[in-house]
Amino acid sequence: MDMARISSKGQVTIPVDIRRKLGLKEGDKVVFLEKGSDVILVNSNRLAFAEFQKEMMGEAEKAGVGSEQDVVDLVREARRKLWGERHEGDV
Repeated sequence: MDMARISSKGQVTIPVDIRRKLGLKEGDKVVFLEKGSDVILVNSNRLAFAEFQKEMMGEAEKAGVGSEQDVVDLVREARRKLWGERHEGDV
């Protein structure tokens, strides 16, 4: 169990072990989430990524992407299309 003291300005130093567990480094932002009568400290980047993953759940199946090879094929096709658009009148 790690403990920290609140300064006169309401500031708290997050113990190094907790910063490591949360993947926090200088300049990172944290989010305080209320859960019942508790408050949970969360790395804001991880929270945003988790919410993005949740939003995107099932989208690959809808697009017909079922394997890594499907993704590779989509990227190749997109590159081919972009190349064609950029170099359309170069020949």
